Amino acid sequence: MKIHESAYVDDGCEIGEGTSIWHFSHILRETKIGRNCSLGQNVMVGPNVTVGDNCKIQNNVSLYKGVTLERGVFCGPSCVFTNVLTPRAEVERKDEFAPTLVKQGATIGANATIVCGHTLGRYCTIGAGAVVTKDVPDHALMVGVPARCIGWVSRSGDLMKDDLVCPRTGERYRQAETGLVLIEDEKE
Repeated sequence: MKIHESAYVDDGCEIGEGTSIWHFSHILRETKIGRNCSLGQNVMVGPNVTVGDNCKIQNNVSLYKGVTLERGVFCGPSCVFTNVLTPRAEVERKDEFAPTLVKQGATIGANATIVCGHTLGRYCTIGAGAVVTKDVPDHALMVGVPARCIGWVSRSGDLMKDDLVCPRTGERYRQAETGLVLIEDEKE
């Protein structure tokens, strides 16, 4: 574990082996960060946030109470997670924080905004600058404001054509209620 001397980790946090926390970052109380994660400069996590193993959180990202990142999530520079739907400076709404779940292998592009209360599906990709205002299916490629699905990506992050075959690995997928499903996984 590497924690830069300018970073601050509150008491009561769990930081996994092999994790790096870089310049000017702050990990607030009761936060759990998994193994082999990388948190860039000026990252704020917590309180009470869970980050899975092998996550990469780029510079200038804040993960507020209610955000959960499963294993292998990538958060691009300056992406934003909201925590209430109707914020007002003069109205206290800390009891209205809505949970946001980012499932395994998801990628969130630079400057994207994730509105709270939604789930981002496994291995989805959120394009740079997109604004997510609803749940995202597994393997969906989401772009725009508000974000809409314009295609499908494989576990390796490659855009797939209508045949739903990964051009990099040859893995085959099929449509399912939750988005796409890797056909190999169904055989196990």
